[in-house]
Amino acid sequence: MTFFRKTGPLAVMLMLASACANAHISLETPQAPVGAGYKGVLRVPHGCGGSPTIRVRMRIPEGFVGVKPMPKAGWTLETTRAPYGKAYATPHANLTEGVREISWSGGRLQDDWYDEFTFTGTFAADLTPGATLYFPVVQDCEKGAERWIEIPAEGATAQDLKAPAPGLLLLPAAQKRAH
Repeated sequence: MTFFRKTGPLAVMLMLASACANAHISLETPQAPVGAGYKGVLRVPHGCGGSPTIRVRMRIPEGFVGVKPMPKAGWTLETTRAPYGKAYATPHANLTEGVREISWSGGRLQDDWYDEFTFTGTFAADLTPGATLYFPVVQDCEKGAERWIEIPAEGATAQDLKAPAPGLLLLPAAQKRAH
């Protein structure tokens, strides 16, 4: 019984921290190396104040290229293409434009339910390791909306914000193995 008395408060604090972290829309894998492919899973943990989610729109940050969203049963998938700020060299082509926004709509995600929205792409090789890229999201509900679009100012963190955009920490490029 002594173990539970000593660890009980710690367990409660960890559960509360986890609940707070899960209160926002987030990326399942919050870090990736520059120059690498990435499968993003956008986690939507709730609706808007009790109202079901009916659309999820995500803006793609500069430097994340060759984006392909995954269709989701029961939802309509739409993309918006636009020019990139510069050309990006990939193994297959030099890309000058691509998907800049993804929208999943027409479904109905109850406030008490959880769901995931998936996409893939590649982080440009010239991005800065240690930087964070943000994927702003607008969550439209039957009544109201949540705008997960706040990006921390220099020296601040996402924890300082009420509605932070999902962020991803860029890691150094993976080392290639010699054969």
